[in-house]
Amino acid sequence: MEGYCVKCKSKREMKDSKSVTMKNGKPATEGSCPVCGTKMFKIGK
Repeated sequence: MEGYCVKCKSKREMKDSKSVTMKNGKPATEGSCPVCGTKMFKIGK
């Protein structure tokens, strides 16, 4: 899953991505940046 890294300011492939459900019940994907290790988050399936 590809997401946007705020620290690197570029789109990267998420490392260790996993599906989560937000508080409002919508799906999201959570992972980390393979370059800098910052937490990445993408809303949607």
